[in-house]
Amino acid sequence: MNTTKPDVRSYRFPKEEHLCRKKLIEELFDRGSSFGLYPLRLVWLPAAAPTAGPPQVLVSVSKRSFKRAVDRNYLKRLLREAYRLNKYRLLEAEGGHLVDRLAIIYTGKEKKPFALVEKKLISGLERLLSDAHPTAAPVG
Repeated sequence: MNTTKPDVRSYRFPKEEHLCRKKLIEELFDRGSSFGLYPLRLVWLPAAAPTAGPPQVLVSVSKRSFKRAVDRNYLKRLLREAYRLNKYRLLEAEGGHLVDRLAIIYTGKEKKPFALVEKKLISGLERLLSDAHPTAAPVG
């Protein structure tokens, strides 16, 4: 009888994966690369070597665009949830990924539904994987 558990995907987003240290955040924005997929902007810092571990992630919503903390907190919850459910795309990338730190910034001026935010984040993660592996040739 086989008693080993099948590989189960972890959908956790523990504190260790949150990017909090000011020095690391400054380094991310000083040396990192970025691209935008409205209503999101992703800033990332490449890792020295491919890794299968999760990157540290920062989630941000502008106080200028959303004056009420309730709205900012709502959007940050949306972003964290979308990332939490789709981070496996990075972690299960063939040969690992080259993302050390990642900032997900909401740049839109109005609240968008979760489905749209998640779709854009998935597109961003896919683009991140292709940008992080410039040596990988496109298939086809």
